[in-house]
Amino acid sequence: MSSATGSGRQPRVVSGRQSELLGLLRDEGAMSRVALGERLELPRAKLTAELARLVDVGLVQVGGPAASRGGRRSTLVHLADDLRVLGVDVGATSVTVAVTDGRCEVLESRSEECDVRSGPAPVLSRVAELADVVYAKASGRLIGAGIGLPGPVSFRDGMPVAPPIMPGWDRYPVRDELAGRWGCPVTVDNDVNAMALGERHAGVARSLEDLIFVKVGTGIGCGIVLGGKVYRGVAGTAGDIGHIRLDDFGPACACGEVGCLEAYFGGSALARDATTLARSGRSVALATALHDKGVLTAEDVGTAASAGDFAAANLVREGGRRLGHVVASLVSFLNPGMVVIGGGVSRLGHSLLAEVRSAVYRRSLPLATGNLPIVLSELGDLAGVTGAAWSATDRAFSAAG
Repeated sequence: MSSATGSGRQPRVVSGRQSELLGLLRDEGAMSRVALGERLELPRAKLTAELARLVDVGLVQVGGPAASRGGRRSTLVHLADDLRVLGVDVGATSVTVAVTDGRCEVLESRSEECDVRSGPAPVLSRVAELADVVYAKASGRLIGAGIGLPGPVSFRDGMPVAPPIMPGWDRYPVRDELAGRWGCPVTVDNDVNAMALGERHAGVARSLEDLIFVKVGTGIGCGIVLGGKVYRGVAGTAGDIGHIRLDDFGPACACGEVGCLEAYFGGSALARDATTLARSGRSVALATALHDKGVLTAEDVGTAASAGDFAAANLVREGGRRLGHVVASLVSFLNPGMVVIGGGVSRLGHSLLAEVRSAVYRRSLPLATGNLPIVLSELGDLAGVTGAAWSATDRAFSAAG
């Protein structure tokens, strides 16, 4: 996106009450003045003053009668219609860029294959080009942008730190580069944290305070939401379950260790094992796919398993079982209200879900699993961009310090 798109003075939020008001309108939609005053416990005069300030800076609009509650009718208050936010989800092998409104509802999006190992300059350049495309179809006033990256991230500094599958990205100033390009505040987070936020605010885990989101893609990670906020840990590496060691003598992992969960059941591991099955002749379906395509992916495993291929189905069962063992430990430790499974490999669908559920319900305490839903992501490929946009609005709606 050209720097001109984000040019102009950014609207300033000057009080904590204004931040609360904006967050409420984002998460719950248009509300009457009366309802806002009750929820925020603000007297009418104070609420009127705060609203006037937000209307003046163009963040809020007032108009239209609210439903009558008896007596004089109140007016509806909502976020300005022209507010726009960019959400970016960079995966190991793909990138998705979306533009949303102030409520983080996706207006336009584009996805394409993209190798994160090609380095920050070409990847971010392509992100900017895709942002141009989506913004041109849903233009407005850009108030913030968020980006999720597939590796450890310093949320405070806005940069990746020693990411194992992202050569050249270590401490690259992603936030500063994009903020300079787009002229708005930018947040940078781990992609799984962004997905967890997306599901909490717009997906199957809507409004839950405590949940875990497990992404199974090229790598495996976990976003942890406690008390409505992402738990990142001291250094930002909380939830890195893909590198929990399952076997001291297991297969080599991209992190340099052996026997990690990711080395058994990440997208690359599934493709590796599928290729072995195809070449050995133990899977006719995978052998046929390898002959036709020249290379196999996790998607081919799912297709073969769905068609009844025993060897492919066994790969899914074994991987799901191992993933379930790790998730069971998380459930016993954190006692979440929901487990959401997403990412590209989650497209293996209900056969994968059944294995994870079986392992978790069998190995975790009955009290922790008695009312625990374990479900597939509702937002799919849009979970990451939705959560990244939500994180961006959280920054944009924060009072200037």
